[in-house]
Amino acid sequence: MRAAEIQELGRPPVIVERDAPASVPGETLVTVTAAPVTPLDLLCASGTSYFGRPRTPYVPGVQGVGTVGGEPVWFATSAGMAPGDGSMAEVARVPAGDVVRLPAGVDPVAIAALGLSAVAAHQALTWRGELVAGEQVLVLGAGGVVGQAAVQLARIAGARRVIAGARSAAARERAERAGADAVVALDTGDVAELAARFAAVADGPVDLVLDPLFGVPAAAAARILRPGGRLVNLGGSAGETCPIDSATLRGGSLRLLGYTNNELSPERRAASLASIAEQALLGTLSVTHESMPLRDAGKAWRRQHEGTATGRIVLTP
Repeated sequence: MRAAEIQELGRPPVIVERDAPASVPGETLVTVTAAPVTPLDLLCASGTSYFGRPRTPYVPGVQGVGTVGGEPVWFATSAGMAPGDGSMAEVARVPAGDVVRLPAGVDPVAIAALGLSAVAAHQALTWRGELVAGEQVLVLGAGGVVGQAAVQLARIAGARRVIAGARSAAARERAERAGADAVVALDTGDVAELAARFAAVADGPVDLVLDPLFGVPAAAAARILRPGGRLVNLGGSAGETCPIDSATLRGGSLRLLGYTNNELSPERRAASLASIAEQALLGTLSVTHESMPLRDAGKAWRRQHEGTATGRIVLTP
């Protein structure tokens, strides 16, 4: 079978011919139809992640979509985080507990593009953030895959107003297409200025902030939360530290919450994926993505790494 293989850490994968994996008890063979190139894949293959340096060669791909017995499934792997191979191959061998059945008729590329990013957005909003209908939500980093999904999922959950913050012009355009009521440029390092921009487009204090950025954007967002408001952090792409002042925290009795998909039970993850797939089928949930053939995995990897992709790149057979 053909597979993308990481042969040297810090370098893009190359296409090789490998023996197809053999069936073993407790694991499932999946015929892969779509494998996204995600930031976690790039991080693991860099050799600098907190999971340590993976042993090479290995097939990357921490998630994918495929078929088992002709039925569509989503699946997860630990490629790059633990010994073993991932989704960027024609066939993947996956622990049975990491395979989730999908409804018939799903677009495998669209579901692969959503994947765990949409799960993070969904669970951070509803489970961790306790979003209820009628609340006002601010989504930071709204041009990314997590952010685009969060804007739509907040609306689906009944948010009365969804404000988006994004850094580049292209990201702001993606946030608009996702359905945000207002989009704010995150192009300043001045916390007070950015907080004023948020306040200017908000309909009163915000109830919930979804934050994959941290840094200055999170500090500014905290200033417009209502008393008892919640900020759920999913990442630190704008900074590993954040200048939130004590007066803002104490004065608003705010709740700052962390979120990671690693905390989810397999059952909760499966339920979230089922909900995401249903919304994708209804046409109410999608993120910007493009597909490339598996043979171009190295090119796709470089484009995702350099930020020149138009959205999440998904590899197909």
